[in-house]
Amino acid sequence: MNIPCAGIILSGGLNTRMGGRNKAFLHLGGKYFLDRIYDAISASFTECLLVTREPGLYRKWNLNIVEDILSVRSPLTGIHAGLVNTNAEYAFCTSCDTPLLKMETIRVLIGAIEPGFDVIVPASGSYFQPLCAIYSKRCIPLIEEQLRQKNLKADHLFDKIRLKQIPYERFEVFDPGLTSFFNVNTMEDLHRAHQLTGSEPYTPSKSSV
Repeated sequence: MNIPCAGIILSGGLNTRMGGRNKAFLHLGGKYFLDRIYDAISASFTECLLVTREPGLYRKWNLNIVEDILSVRSPLTGIHAGLVNTNAEYAFCTSCDTPLLKMETIRVLIGAIEPGFDVIVPASGSYFQPLCAIYSKRCIPLIEEQLRQKNLKADHLFDKIRLKQIPYERFEVFDPGLTSFFNVNTMEDLHRAHQLTGSEPYTPSKSSV
């Protein structure tokens, strides 16, 4: 069954553990993080959105740029804005700090979409990857209610919806280290990402975005 699905990239964190540096514009293997993620997203979806509080920074990318609708700072806020603005019934959501995201990971999740489920998410026991998951528009009112209650945790939504869990083993077939789920939050994480890709660290000039 071919169910319309869009791709959404979230770029709205405070980046406090990265000294305030915008992680979308960190470099890995000669590319911005955002370029690496966009390559994986655009290969899988015809509709791609980026959710940000600073739209002017991203005009050169071929993305539909949208801003948060709700004021609460939470990944759910970005997911909500993406779901409201997409034309598709479902959307794959990821963040701009996952530069090792694989197209195969996205395609496994797309292939698992079923009309009876609201969220399709990689899972290992009680541990989930809510920022490498597919969400239905049916989640919109539930997210709004959860944020009104100041409950900011994305995986707390899963108790309220019809959840389909995809075991990590499905992804380890092509991604033994599960690097698609690797978040770069600190300089140590960035160093690890360079090690994983065999690339040299690069510091953009002051004139770079």
